[in-house]
Amino acid sequence: MAWLYLLLAGVFEVGFAVALKQSEGLSRLGPSITFVVLGGLSFMLLTKAMASIPLGTAYAIWTGVGAMGTVLVGMIWFGDPVSGLRLFFLALLLCSLVGLKWVS
Repeated sequence: MAWLYLLLAGVFEVGFAVALKQSEGLSRLGPSITFVVLGGLSFMLLTKAMASIPLGTAYAIWTGVGAMGTVLVGMIWFGDPVSGLRLFFLALLLCSLVGLKWVS
C-alpha cells in the first residue's frame, strides 16, 4: 500500500505544480486553492509512504515522479520543447525510478 501512496503523492505533485503555474504567482484564487489542496494531499501521502519505504528512496521517487510528470504535462499541454535529448533523459529518469523501486 505504501508504494501506491507514493505513486499517488507523485501524481498530486504534478497537479500542484500545474496549479502553481496556472495561479500566475498565486494571484488567481481558484488555481491557488488547488495548489494548496493538492500540495497538502501530496505531502500527506508522502508521509504515509515514508512509514514503510526508506526516506531516501521515498523522497527520490516522489520528486522523480513529480518531475517526470510535470515535464510531460509541460510538453503535452503547455507547448514546452520536445527533443530527442529531453526524451532520452526522461527515459533515464524512469529507469532510475524503477531501479530504486527494484532495490528497495
